[in-house]
Amino acid sequence: MFDDVDPRDRDDDVRDREDDWIEIGRGPGSTSVRDELVDDTRRDEERRDERDRHSRDRDDERGGNDPRDVFTRDLDLPRGPDRELVRDRDRDYSLNGTESRTLSTVGAFRVVSERDLRDGRDGQSELRERNLRHLKSQGLIERVALDGQDRAVVLTDRGRELLEHHQRCRDHRQVFHSGADKPRERSHDAQVYRAYLKAAERLRERDARIVRVELDRELKRDYQRFLQERNRDRSDSDGRPDRDAHEIEEWAREHDLPFFDDSVHFPDLRIEYEVAGRLEHEDIEVVTANYRGAHAASRGRSGFTCYGGRSGRSGGSRGGGLADEFV
Repeated sequence: MFDDVDPRDRDDDVRDREDDWIEIGRGPGSTSVRDELVDDTRRDEERRDERDRHSRDRDDERGGNDPRDVFTRDLDLPRGPDRELVRDRDRDYSLNGTESRTLSTVGAFRVVSERDLRDGRDGQSELRERNLRHLKSQGLIERVALDGQDRAVVLTDRGRELLEHHQRCRDHRQVFHSGADKPRERSHDAQVYRAYLKAAERLRERDARIVRVELDRELKRDYQRFLQERNRDRSDSDGRPDRDAHEIEEWAREHDLPFFDDSVHFPDLRIEYEVAGRLEHEDIEVVTANYRGAHAASRGRSGFTCYGGRSGRSGGSRGGGLADEFV
């Protein structure tokens, strides 16, 4: 079990110092230094805008080669290797493309293990660590305990707001999340991202373009809105849902969710994707060693694609039982 305070996270650590850029947005600083940074940014503005425009167009056409690029597709944030000035209301930040991708990936899945944030493009653990410390120093992420031997990354409210404020308006918008559940729930939640990566590999083989992901909490939120719809603005409401079993089953059918044992069943993750001009989805469930008896049986009946939640072999199954384990 590690301490909550990691000496690597200290803002005054000499390893955090970089000669070619200056951290901003952390409080008042020198006006002259700030002006120089803004001037440098403006000097390259047209070149970077043109480069980013071409990059975004390519992403829109092919959906991105990296499954994490899905979550930056609709964000007006830096894409390149150099840190750029990002204005968000009354704060300034500096981000590069890897940091933009980290923020959007973590926001989409709410909690992601640090070891799953390896950037295959740079392959340098020291650079990855420096990027995480830079995001934390700007108040955009938090690093939380995971299983007593690993750490995970979550967005702060400020990090989530940054993504939302720079999201271009489109249908099927990606929802971003901040904060983390209780420690005992983080292990399961962190494995949802690993299951996504496995599913994304299969979808790319089908030339599918991933549109967005939805967590179970989003689907359950929509369900609760449906249950409480008739209670809104009613002073005499006791808060109990006024829906019968037939209405609930119909709602489940409309949302392509399984309904049995008088209940709607929700996956851990829904991946929306486009293939051959059609919008489709795949529902993912992470199963762990704790899935036993009736709970495990209901997962088998759900028709969800199941992925095991311990280290081991990789695999997935559609419906018929629990899957092999993924790395």
